[in-house]
Amino acid sequence: MKTNVLLTGGTGFIGKKLTELLIESGFSVSILSRTAKQNYADISYFQWDVESGTIDEEAILKADYVIHLAGENIGAKRWTASRKKAVLDSRVKSTKLLSTCLKLNNKKLDAFISASGVGIYGTITDEQLCDETTPPANDFLGTVCQEWESATIPVHELGIRTVQIRTGLVLGKDDGVLKQLAPLFQFKLGSTLGSGKQYMPWIHIDDLCQIYLKAILDATMQGPYNAAINDKTTNTIFSETLAKVFGYTIWLPNVPAFVLRLILGEMAQLVLKGRRVASDKIEKTGFQFKYTDLEKALRNCLLG
Repeated sequence: MKTNVLLTGGTGFIGKKLTELLIESGFSVSILSRTAKQNYADISYFQWDVESGTIDEEAILKADYVIHLAGENIGAKRWTASRKKAVLDSRVKSTKLLSTCLKLNNKKLDAFISASGVGIYGTITDEQLCDETTPPANDFLGTVCQEWESATIPVHELGIRTVQIRTGLVLGKDDGVLKQLAPLFQFKLGSTLGSGKQYMPWIHIDDLCQIYLKAILDATMQGPYNAAINDKTTNTIFSETLAKVFGYTIWLPNVPAFVLRLILGEMAQLVLKGRRVASDKIEKTGFQFKYTDLEKALRNCLLG
């Protein structure tokens, strides 16, 4: 029997790539989905419904590890009161559902690994280098990430090793943020946003998936880890590098912050603010990033 990893959010951008890596690494994968799907050789699908609090317990009983990626896309819609609630509930309620199922079935996992975000440090732009001991911010993103991570505490109290992966901006092929940005820059319509001074801690999808694999294999990993390159990339640097990959120099003026706030509302903070994050903790585990150069990472994602 292969070691089984149960994934939530397994059909998303990160989940699909991670599933491929896990299977290549000799694991079988179970995926929790809201709808029934056909099983494959090394992939099994099980149903759950976070809103109704239902889950196929067989998925939990079969699992050796859980990787919890599920959550509403933070940047998909304007942050209305109802949207904010959906973003928070999708993360906290789903974690609590998994925790409750583990407890009711007296299930001992080898590890419970949960996604989180560098947004825990807040939508702020300053020179502080945030590490895993930096206090969470009180704004919306800080609160969401803090409550998301706190929801894993009952899992830890069951005697299960818990890990939180605080993810930066994920760069990947044909999906994620580049799916939205690439067409603009390809047609030479890209521009810097706001002041351009906001930091954009980023990570290549391949490195992120390797960090999740490392969290499975390395039993010494415990608690939160920043998953982002510490290279002082600002929005200006990111935009100029992306334009360079497409063979030109940005010619349009910066998009004014007030325009972005008119279009996006409060959600504009996602693109107008950003902090630096340290990667020392994950690197001290022996993990080595494959992509540490932004231009090379972008070229790999966009040009192959």
